[in-house]
Amino acid sequence: MADEKKFAVLIDSDNIAPKYISIILNEISNKGTITYKRIYGDWTSTNASSWKKVLLTNSLIPVQQYSYTQGKNATDSAMIIDAMDILYSGEVDGFALCSSDSDFTRLAARLREAGKTVVGLGESKTPLPFRAACDEFKLLDRIAGDDEKEEPKKVKKKAESSKKKSAAKASSEKLYSHIEPADEKESEEMEVTPIETIAASLKDIIVENTDENGIDISLLGNRLQKRHPDFDTRNYGYAKLSIFLKKFDFLSMEHVGTSVIVSLKAPTEDDPIETFIVGFVRSHEPKGISLGALATEVKNEFPDFTPKEYGFSKFEQFIRSISGLEVKSTTPLNKKVHCK
Repeated sequence: MADEKKFAVLIDSDNIAPKYISIILNEISNKGTITYKRIYGDWTSTNASSWKKVLLTNSLIPVQQYSYTQGKNATDSAMIIDAMDILYSGEVDGFALCSSDSDFTRLAARLREAGKTVVGLGESKTPLPFRAACDEFKLLDRIAGDDEKEEPKKVKKKAESSKKKSAAKASSEKLYSHIEPADEKESEEMEVTPIETIAASLKDIIVENTDENGIDISLLGNRLQKRHPDFDTRNYGYAKLSIFLKKFDFLSMEHVGTSVIVSLKAPTEDDPIETFIVGFVRSHEPKGISLGALATEVKNEFPDFTPKEYGFSKFEQFIRSISGLEVKSTTPLNKKVHCK
């Protein structure tokens, strides 16, 4: 299509494994046409041998960059220079920066400043600053997770080789036994945006952007992507956004024509929070209770309560929506809640 975006795919071979090449090209092909496919590394090094096998089959242009100093990643500068050259040529609409290295954070920010779409692709170990600098960030190991489980098992071969290393490993563990290992669960949870954060963002987006009928699911997905560049339903084990959203019990989805409209579920008639509020206000009649004091009592009784769950940005709006209650202003700064 003539209006498809043109992308430059730039790969840091020192920080990306060859097994991800198909995922990289497929992800970017879904967004537009790939016009540049370049991969950077020291091709005289034995470390690059695994990449050499896929260069021709995927039409990747290798860019040679010698490692002048041992232990230093020399490919970064070559990739950055090329990216800027391509930027000034004006021939592409976006860049795919394939690396898990935070050194490309400033490059991503600079490309976005120039109005280009930047898609980052790396592993879960990629530092958060690089992820946040991109319009989108794809976690390759998360996306590849399901596919890798379906590959022929190589466990036996790995087990045989691991036995040879077991003695050395045991010795190493004994030597460093005084050092506490990192909490694996905590580390894993930090690989992607926590589900609680996603839930809070969903509520905010719906409240801020919805109309009376709710918000279109595609718009909701776009807003969520802008808030969290590394958001991808596959990171959480779901293939589609519509299926992913079903896990949140505070959401309601309705098919309207060819669209799916998402909204916050309306409270039930026997909602415990509304019942508490009505009863509490009634117990303070005829004087009523100040809006601030009522908000404090509700928070004490229901610590997780937020008016956003009901589709309101402010507590006062939520109270005004409850049948049988009204808010009266004695002064601009003094508002009291009464039963009608």
